[in-house]
Amino acid sequence: MIKQIPNLLTLLNLFFGCMAITAAMQHGATLSYDVNTGQQVLVIPEKIVYASLFIGIAAVIDFLDGFVARLFGASSELGKQLDSLSDVVSFGVAPGIILYQFLQMAIAHHDNGLDASTLWLLPAFIIPCAGAYRLGRFNIDTEQSKIFKGVPIPAAGLVVASFPLIYWYSNTTALNTILLNEWFWYAVIFIISYLMVCTLPMKALKFSGISVKVLLPFIIIAAVAIVAAILVGWLAVPLAFLTYVIVSLIFK
Repeated sequence: MIKQIPNLLTLLNLFFGCMAITAAMQHGATLSYDVNTGQQVLVIPEKIVYASLFIGIAAVIDFLDGFVARLFGASSELGKQLDSLSDVVSFGVAPGIILYQFLQMAIAHHDNGLDASTLWLLPAFIIPCAGAYRLGRFNIDTEQSKIFKGVPIPAAGLVVASFPLIYWYSNTTALNTILLNEWFWYAVIFIISYLMVCTLPMKALKFSGISVKVLLPFIIIAAVAIVAAILVGWLAVPLAFLTYVIVSLIFK
C-alpha cells in the first residue's frame, strides 16, 4: 500500500489540474453598461487567478510525487505514465484555457471584438498539443536524466499560470496594455510551444556532485528570481524562466 502513495500524489496533481481548468473556464470578457455614463465597458473576470493557484499547487505535488517515489523505492512504469497524463492536464490543458481567456479578453477590446470568430482563439490549444508531444518524446527517451531536451512542461505551464497574477496584481498600465494585445499572446504561444518541442539542452533540476561549476547555473536562476520577486512581483516568474533558458544554453 505504501508504494501507492506516489501514484496517489500524482492523481492529486491531476485533481488540481482539473480544478485549474474549472477556474479558468468561467465566462470570459463581457460588455456591460456604466450606469453613470451610459457607455459600454469591458468587464474582465478576476477569478481566473484561482487557476494560477491550482496550477502552482499541482507543480508542488508534481515535485513531491517523484521525491516520495525515490524515497520509498516505489518508482514504476505505471507511475511514469500517470505522471505524464497528469502533467498534460495540469501544465498543458489548464494553461491553454488561460491563454484562451486572455486572447478572448484581448480581442474583445477591438470594435465588435466579442463577435470575433473563435478561430482567433484556437491557437491557445497549441500549448497542450506541444506539451503532449514533449511528454511523449520524454517517455521513450532514455537520455534525459541529467539534461532535458526542450523545456519541461511544468516550467512552461507555470509561466503561463503567472500571467493572470501579473495582470491583476500589477499596477503598471503599460504592462497591462501589452497583456491585452493578442499578438503578444500569439508570440507567447509560439515561443513556449517551440521551447517544449525543440531538442535544445535544458538543465534538469538535479545535482551531480557539489562544485561551483555545477551549482553556478542554479545560483544565477535563484538570484534572478529572488531579486525580480522583490522588484517586480509576479513578473519574476517569466524572468526566471527566461534566465533558466539562457543559462541552460550557456552552461551546457
